[in-house]
Amino acid sequence: MAGVVASAAPRTAGPAASVTVEDAASSHAAQQGAQNSAQPGDLPQFRSVRTYRAVALPVRLRIPSVGIDTSLQRLGLAADGTIAAPTRWEVAGWYEGGPRPGQEGPAVIVGHVDSRAGPAVFYRLTELRSGDAVYVDRADGSTVRFRVTGHRQVPKNRFPADLVYSPTLQASLQLMTCGGQFDASTGHYRDNIIVSGVPG
Repeated sequence: MAGVVASAAPRTAGPAASVTVEDAASSHAAQQGAQNSAQPGDLPQFRSVRTYRAVALPVRLRIPSVGIDTSLQRLGLAADGTIAAPTRWEVAGWYEGGPRPGQEGPAVIVGHVDSRAGPAVFYRLTELRSGDAVYVDRADGSTVRFRVTGHRQVPKNRFPADLVYSPTLQASLQLMTCGGQFDASTGHYRDNIIVSGVPG
């Protein structure tokens, strides 16, 4: 999920019961040649003459309405060019190749929905409603507050990458996990849950 500041992001997202963020990544990778299958290196780079204010690194995510309080792992890209999965079920991850939360562009945070041992960090993500507050604490002691503007469930094989990762000069937040039906034959969930937010 993401490229550089103000550029489109990798097409991935989501986790599950024996499933992780790689689920969305691998399902998306299977779409090579399809409309939304471009990887970071394939995408045109957006360049702006304006400067961007620096914000500190995100270190914690808090969503009081659903009891989420997690440190943030910094995520890079997997070998296939998609976002690497968080290494622990109970910890969410921020894609460090993209914008930092509060910076212009879509900041992306992903987490597992469950594990073989039970619920994972984003198990209650689907309970979020428009207006709910999301807080990202940063390394310099500052906090940026987002409010949820909506959420959607999308099939992994039709992931709306252009809508989720489109370059923008406004700050936004994308929280992602897996959802929908669990396909026991593949060990993966079939859909992704995407919760969007804006500062405020």
